[in-house]
Amino acid sequence: MSGAIKGPGLFLAQFADDAAPFNSLGSIAEWAAGLGYKAVQIPTFDGRLFDLDKAADSQTYCDEILGTCRDAGVEISELSTHLQGQLVAVHPAYDPAFDAFAPQNMHGDPKARQDWAVDQVKKAAIAARRLGLDTTVSFTGSLAFPYLYPWPQRPQGLIEEAFSELARRWRPIFDAYAEQGVAIGFEIHPGEDVFDGATFEMFLDAVNGHEACQINYDPSHFLLQQMDYLEFIDLYHERICAFHVKDAEFNPTGRQGVYSGYQSWTNRAGRFRSLGDGQVDFGAIFSKLTQYGYDSWAVLEWECCLKSPEQGAAEGAPFIARHIIETTDKAFDDFAGGEVDQAMIRSMLGLGQ
Repeated sequence: MSGAIKGPGLFLAQFADDAAPFNSLGSIAEWAAGLGYKAVQIPTFDGRLFDLDKAADSQTYCDEILGTCRDAGVEISELSTHLQGQLVAVHPAYDPAFDAFAPQNMHGDPKARQDWAVDQVKKAAIAARRLGLDTTVSFTGSLAFPYLYPWPQRPQGLIEEAFSELARRWRPIFDAYAEQGVAIGFEIHPGEDVFDGATFEMFLDAVNGHEACQINYDPSHFLLQQMDYLEFIDLYHERICAFHVKDAEFNPTGRQGVYSGYQSWTNRAGRFRSLGDGQVDFGAIFSKLTQYGYDSWAVLEWECCLKSPEQGAAEGAPFIARHIIETTDKAFDDFAGGEVDQAMIRSMLGLGQ
């Protein structure tokens, strides 16, 4: 059995702000440490906290980032390229919405936006290696998601071609990551072409099982799809390299279900909740991840339609800490077993000498 899961960690993206202490890496890291977090997951798309271009070019800058976090009392769990990864593959229906994730001078130019995104995600591999990290987390983007529900019927081959194109775009990125010895853990998420286990398998097959293609496990998205998020660990634990500890609840009614009727977050049947306020069985999740030897970080990704982020962050660290299992080298009754010679074994079985 591997060592215990590390944590608590905190994904900083939902907390970054123009006001102190959330407007610089040093101050927000100190704030997180003060709440009991031992690591921070850094969004590479927020210039207030991190300069990805500089990190890819300068070991000195990366050493400074490490020093800033060390002085604050935290480690770095992973780098996040969620927004840049999303822009690697964007269906034209989403162009206006996702332009906001790219620099202003690329708005209205999908090709320039994609080229920039690919370059950014590759730079994150170099930056991660400079920081001594083995893992980043991201999104796959989507070309097929507008065709999720097969009405009208999808033309034959449409989904296959979408995944083939997704693979063509990501395979060179994966190769760049493999060169650095870094993995990408994809957050499997509705809105991405890779949104459940079946679509992850399709993507993995399309990239020939590339070693850099991994999973950032987030049970909230599975609960909202009414998936078995514990069996997901049984099926894909070998590919899980990161863990977002995020809660959710699903309360279907006679008026709405999984699709939630275009309602606001507060009024949806399925909605994200602050850690511990939803329906996810984290005791079972931590047990199962520990069973399979997951020993990387447990990182709070906070989202909630009711509770303030400050309260959610304050409650999140002790919640994660309570769920981390101190692993044992042997089961409670292993003391009864011991090494014996072959003659003793045969005697115990009644087989004689």
